[in-house]
Amino acid sequence: MRLLLTLSLALWFGAAAADSIRILVQRSPLAGSQYYALAGLRPQMQVGDALDLVREPGNHHDRNAIRVDWRGHKLGYVPRRENRAVAAAMDRGERLVARIVRLGDDADPWRRVEFEVLVEL
Repeated sequence: MRLLLTLSLALWFGAAAADSIRILVQRSPLAGSQYYALAGLRPQMQVGDALDLVREPGNHHDRNAIRVDWRGHKLGYVPRRENRAVAAAMDRGERLVARIVRLGDDADPWRRVEFEVLVEL
């Protein structure tokens, strides 16, 4: 519902005139990065890098699971508390893109990578 409202507002304010429209859906920390490839890949990563979102409906921990990959490497997941709308959008076939918006060296793994998900029209 929130995604539909955001899209409606963007169209209302004339965003439809652009060739390609990207609307921010959410901004999130990367979940689970301490269990995957982040440590070895971090020096190569940059703010603005594209991320791949991979839907995992068969994930036995979370039916709304969305894996986050960088250049073919699994980095972690969209946080469970924030993945329902994105999973539903992916299941409907909506075109979503993701990118890194913040990188840090914090001891807390939830503060190392922040990314945003956008819907592309």
